[in-house]
Amino acid sequence: MPRAAEPLPPPPEAPAASQAPPDPSQVPPALAQAAPAPTAPSSAPPAAARPSAPSPPPTPTPSTARSAGRGGLAIAGAKVSFIVFGFVQQLILPRLLGTDGYGAVSVVFAGVGVVNNVIVATGIQGVSRAVSSVADRDAAEAFRRTLALHAVLAIAVSSAFALLAGAIADFSEAPHVAGPLRLAAAIVLLYGLYAPLVGALNGQRRFLTQAGFDIGYGALRTASVAAGALLFLRAGQSGVLGAIAGFVTAAAIIVPLAALKTGFGRPGSAGPSIREHLVFLLPLAVSQTFLNFLLQTDFFLLRRFLGQATNHLALGAKAADDLIGVYRGAQLFAFLPYQLLLSVTFILFPMLARAHAENDRAAVRRYAMTGVRLSFLLTGLLVAPISGLAPHVLRFAFPVEIWSRGGDTLRVLSLGMGAFAILGVASAALTSLHRERVAAALTAATVLLVAVGCSVAVPRAAFGPDMLVSSATATSLALATSAVVAGALLHRAAGGFVPVATALRVGVALAVAIAVGARLPWLGKIAVLGEAIAVALVYLALLVATREVGRDDLAVLRQAFGRRGRPA
Repeated sequence: MPRAAEPLPPPPEAPAASQAPPDPSQVPPALAQAAPAPTAPSSAPPAAARPSAPSPPPTPTPSTARSAGRGGLAIAGAKVSFIVFGFVQQLILPRLLGTDGYGAVSVVFAGVGVVNNVIVATGIQGVSRAVSSVADRDAAEAFRRTLALHAVLAIAVSSAFALLAGAIADFSEAPHVAGPLRLAAAIVLLYGLYAPLVGALNGQRRFLTQAGFDIGYGALRTASVAAGALLFLRAGQSGVLGAIAGFVTAAAIIVPLAALKTGFGRPGSAGPSIREHLVFLLPLAVSQTFLNFLLQTDFFLLRRFLGQATNHLALGAKAADDLIGVYRGAQLFAFLPYQLLLSVTFILFPMLARAHAENDRAAVRRYAMTGVRLSFLLTGLLVAPISGLAPHVLRFAFPVEIWSRGGDTLRVLSLGMGAFAILGVASAALTSLHRERVAAALTAATVLLVAVGCSVAVPRAAFGPDMLVSSATATSLALATSAVVAGALLHRAAGGFVPVATALRVGVALAVAIAVGARLPWLGKIAVLGEAIAVALVYLALLVATREVGRDDLAVLRQAFGRRGRPA
């Protein structure tokens, strides 16, 4: 019998805070926490932190609901645009820099991205929370107080990153990227200033303006990185350094533009104290740090082991950069399921948190099982064509140096990232149920599992593509193990996870669809899109044939898109 899909109530009126701007080689993550901090926190700071208590929120009217809806669509569009612009940038760089230059610049992006994503998440969510927790008349004071603190933090973190650039390069066995890494410290500083400005827009519910900056900056960054690489190459300089210089230029342009729109607030005592703000930021920073290390652990360890192997074989740094460029190309597509499934956490788990706050155990269980089941179905739908058509997918986007050696790696890694998507959804659900420490501990444990697995498997593989496949396999096994543990923890906390029958049906459908895709020939770039649709249809057909997907799911889709089904 098909699983009965639970109808979902409408999402909260106010869209969640924006996650970004993300590093171009990364995803906008939120694993060790739920969806980004809501614009209206559940509790205001103590009265001593502000001169007057905020007035109660007005009752929503149709006009404000429409405004919030437009804002939500704008933020969603900005998120999609960031994925698209980052994707385009990754397709351009191998053609400008070569596969080895693409590998080298990816090491820099990965290093700065770990820090950037932490400082951006804390900046946006921290300032948004501070501004939205006071009365409108006090918002400018709360903004000024928190902006000053984040500016100090940005200077401190960027300075530390510049000092550690050499150590990061040495750990990666890539001393030639130390210079670009030091230059990238300017990006950390500028992002540390830009994120609070975006947070102020979010806290003031200026969602359209916020989305406009995100979209404009995404386009500006992509163009600047490509232009910087091209100009430096034509001048006979390092294209890697030029790409980073272009990145810095884009960030330097967007910060004053955003400041012109937001201003700098005004002096005053409204908003959280420094101590209160730091207390909020610390666990957020820790969880984001765990997550971003998880996203990059396999990449950094692989680059380290490749560097050690090339040193032993006297092949030079270019050979290691060349292979790490292939791995980054595979990661670009493997990350897509996780990126696209973030929408599940943004919409569903605020409702899960609300049901938990109301002590509605039945609703908690229903929302948890509905969200995870939906995640299983969508993950399989996305992973099947990527894994099944892995060499063709890479050939569609990259030059021969990448697709000819990265197909097996993508086939394995996409399965691991599918498990990562489920892990992310389960962790977000745990955080919504006030299990933040459990989710953070699980993320930290997963980092350790990936590190141990890669450290054991990768050095034993033969130099070349075999090392890439070993890294993908070790990473995927670690992520799958953690996803199972996350499921058990969520079942204990919410009373439900995903039915065993659903997991089996999805697994069988996924395996068959991948097997079909692996046997499809290369028919050209345009044909790859048709083949991907065919593989996805095979997956869906099997779910329908096994009665996993039925009329109830169609009813939920109609409800989600505002269409009413015909009465029975």
